[in-house]
Amino acid sequence: MRPFGERWRAPYACDPWGSRGRLYPEISSPTRSEFQRDRDRIIHSAAFRRLKHKTQVFVYHEGDHYRTRLTHTIEVSQIARALARSFGLDEDLAEALALSHDLGHTPFGHTGEDVLDECMADFGGFDHNAQALRVVTRLERRYAAYDGLNLAWETLEGLVKHNGPLLDAESRPTLRYVARGVPLAILEYNAIQDLELATHAGGEAQAAAIADDIAYDSHDIDDGLRAGLFKIDELREVPFLDELLREIDGRYPNLELSRRIHELTRRVITRFVEDVVREGERRLSLLEPKNADDIRHAGEPVICFSPALKEADASLKRFLYAHMYRHPSVMSVRRKADDILRDLFRRFKAEPETMPDEWRADLSRDDETRLARRVADYIAGMTDGYAILEHRRLFDVTPDLR
Repeated sequence: MRPFGERWRAPYACDPWGSRGRLYPEISSPTRSEFQRDRDRIIHSAAFRRLKHKTQVFVYHEGDHYRTRLTHTIEVSQIARALARSFGLDEDLAEALALSHDLGHTPFGHTGEDVLDECMADFGGFDHNAQALRVVTRLERRYAAYDGLNLAWETLEGLVKHNGPLLDAESRPTLRYVARGVPLAILEYNAIQDLELATHAGGEAQAAAIADDIAYDSHDIDDGLRAGLFKIDELREVPFLDELLREIDGRYPNLELSRRIHELTRRVITRFVEDVVREGERRLSLLEPKNADDIRHAGEPVICFSPALKEADASLKRFLYAHMYRHPSVMSVRRKADDILRDLFRRFKAEPETMPDEWRADLSRDDETRLARRVADYIAGMTDGYAILEHRRLFDVTPDLR
């Protein structure tokens, strides 16, 4: 039964009352749609709570004003809902996907992912999207009837494919995965429940994916400026940002720096969101999708930037890569975090008995791949602070990340 007062959805939106279901069938809720239930399960998961203490760019003790994985996730969720509303998509599914998109991230930001990927090179590698799937299908152990969160098919599909298809029409890895293949965790789950890896995800997942780009473009500008990694006028080398700064300075001359920064970042979000809405409406009018599958089989994203703003996004990311992500102070912390996680991986793999009881249960040193994956699962779930504490417990000297 559909609840009273539910929102209007376009014909091409994913329908929570027509979901393809869950791996373990459950009785429908009389008060919540399937996608609302998924959103709530994600919010109440242990992995979601740990995002509060996981690095986005700056480590946890560098200041309360910088984004963490959790605050970034909330910002992505807000933008994803706004986009979903504009297109008549299911807002709850878009929100669930935004809230879950970073559940597989490691401590210490992308440093952690790079380290675990190298440590796991002989055991299938490490990919944060695949890890997010492991979290919601295996590693969360809260429910009596199953491991994981038992999310709806549409939520799992969007989680895995929000960046596009993983396979082509001939079941070969797409460009992103051609060198190393699709992560094993995804292939293993796909063998149990087919997520149609050769198609795009639904519109809600596409909205969440582009919301992620918009959120971290804007907030990394904000955090980078407030951290003093670059000055606001250095941003003028990005034409898109130069235009926005000229607009601000023309309207508000001699504006104090903190307000100038905020005026810039809010305009970045607004321009990107408005561009996605215009471009999405243009593509939808050409495609004339009758259902969600028409979005999946369109052959290209439908919810995306226009060519001009796609280049603006790329140029902005190039600036941030050079001036922020590779800044000497950030790289210094990354190297120390790298050492912490490498040490932990080596020790836990060599001495699995040093892990907590629940993590070393049923392990055998003879099954090296399973042991390595268990160690990676344990480390990936750590917060920044917990990784430091574990290193201090096991080693005489722990790098100071300050």
